[in-house]
Amino acid sequence: MMAGMTGEETRTAMSPPIRSSAQDAELQPPATRAWMTRVVIIGIVLTALNLRPAITSLGALLEEVRDGLGMSGSFAGLLTSVPPLCFAVFGVMAPRLARRFGPAAVVCAGMVAIAAGLAIRPFAGNTAGFLVASALALMGIAVSNVLMPVIVKRWFPDRVGSMTGLYSMALALGTAAAAAVTVPMTRALGGSWHAGLAVWAGLAAVAVLPWIPLVRARGTALSSDAASASTPAPTRDASSASGAGQEPSPLRITRSRTAWALAVFFGLQATAAYITMGWMAQIFRDAGVPAGTAGLLLAVTMVMGVPLAFVIPRLATRLPHQGPIVVALGVCGLVGYAGLYLAPAGGAWAWALLIGIANCAFPLALTMVGMRARTGAGVAQLSAFAQSTGYLISIPGPLLVGVLYQHSGGWGLPIALMAGLMIPQIVVGILAGRDRTVEDEAARRP
Repeated sequence: MMAGMTGEETRTAMSPPIRSSAQDAELQPPATRAWMTRVVIIGIVLTALNLRPAITSLGALLEEVRDGLGMSGSFAGLLTSVPPLCFAVFGVMAPRLARRFGPAAVVCAGMVAIAAGLAIRPFAGNTAGFLVASALALMGIAVSNVLMPVIVKRWFPDRVGSMTGLYSMALALGTAAAAAVTVPMTRALGGSWHAGLAVWAGLAAVAVLPWIPLVRARGTALSSDAASASTPAPTRDASSASGAGQEPSPLRITRSRTAWALAVFFGLQATAAYITMGWMAQIFRDAGVPAGTAGLLLAVTMVMGVPLAFVIPRLATRLPHQGPIVVALGVCGLVGYAGLYLAPAGGAWAWALLIGIANCAFPLALTMVGMRARTGAGVAQLSAFAQSTGYLISIPGPLLVGVLYQHSGGWGLPIALMAGLMIPQIVVGILAGRDRTVEDEAARRP
């Protein structure tokens, strides 16, 4: 897979590069650049708000969807494994698409895909159609997942921590909102789970809007480039133009131990997150907690990411080693899972809180993606590798939880699995948090 990407990147480096939106903005007057920067910030926030409702809204209504479509517990487990599968498969395409069309255009198309998928899937009429429409929405999420760190690095290279925190905070807010309001909103819309799921397509449609002027601005800049290229320009320095047209050689990212550690860390935290989003509300419901309260408990778990997703990236960028943060989050997860096993209903709010803190490993992983590479191209490669490989690692987790639940008739074994996976997550997180870059490691190793 990486070999194919290397060939494509080599061919791209030999041709005139396609500038990013940030590079196009540098050619604009200061007022225009400031306006475009504000639009990018709005686009990042709206995009982040849409990267999880497709999943957590389904988690809140999973029992109703299972009954409506006649799903078994094992098939529902497969359904909860679809997000990481799509993220792995489609996420690896994001860097190539961004080089061809620009990151803003790809994210804009991703928001369109999310809106279309969420609007179609509740009314597909059968399980196969539901899965296909879900995959369309998840494809849009996948490419946006990968490109958000790239956009942050290009537009805000001196504010990676704060902008990653803003993005992560908005992502957590969207995740929590979908978990909290999907059930009551479904009731307000007449009790139909179809309407309760479809309403989230509107939020995705709104997120398309800020990316449109950025795509148009980039298209205008490229048209101007074409016109200037066809007109002789004696004052232009040919050597500097040639230098600007060269891109760094692509990294052999698989040679970096840090890249592998970050990919495994990303995969294990994603496993925990998607098990939580897909199954935790059902764990509480099976323990006797009412459906509405179970949705609120899932929302508490997700909403913990709102303040912590802003604090953790800023703290991480100030530390030479992010291992202590990894350990603190892991301990919270272990205590939360122990409580979920021993007294799921009695201490439900405490366990939801602790597991929510543990799930903040996601913004930490995103921050480390930006910190473990020096250049925008390095961040793009590391983001695609860590997220695609990580999501591949996470695929079996939600499915295995469904199978264990189906065959054991209880939640003891699934919770034990969730707690057991936290140990290697802590270990590889410590390795990924060391102060080194993938460029250095890829160059050092033969």
